[in-house]
Amino acid sequence: MRGSLVSKSKVLIAAVGLALLSPPLASALEVPEGPVILVVSGKVGQTNVGDEAHFDKAMLASLGQHETITRTPWHDGVIGFSGPLVRTILEAADAEGENIRVVALNEYAATVPVSDFEDYDVILAMQANGQALRVRDQGPLFVIYPFDQHPELLNEEIFSRSVWQVARIDVK
Repeated sequence: MRGSLVSKSKVLIAAVGLALLSPPLASALEVPEGPVILVVSGKVGQTNVGDEAHFDKAMLASLGQHETITRTPWHDGVIGFSGPLVRTILEAADAEGENIRVVALNEYAATVPVSDFEDYDVILAMQANGQALRVRDQGPLFVIYPFDQHPELLNEEIFSRSVWQVARIDVK
């Protein structure tokens, strides 16, 4: 009887030791404190509200801001857009899919291959020329491709993927 108690104690000590030496599990997304401006759903591994990843403005800002200075078909002149890279948002949500469906506040939707975000520095713009994008300015979020840096992006197919007033991303 005493021998089996000692064996169980050794197993327990070994298990606790392994747990302490193991790397920590990936941390979950924090819960948004402000109004949610983006919901990422579908094939996501990191969630914070049910089976979705919800982001407020501060959470998106904390992902790092990337600037794209470019002309667009919807604006006059050159505009400086800033916001997180779409691929960084997908990484934060641990998204795994071939395509995403970007949905606007008015339910306009476009399917975008994830390869676009690997091949180009596509941002989810939160600002234009240093000013927060408002709904009336095509905000709060706007998919912006680096058009001036990559003239091959100047086509109707890519323009249709440049969704403004983005509310949701569904990973397929």
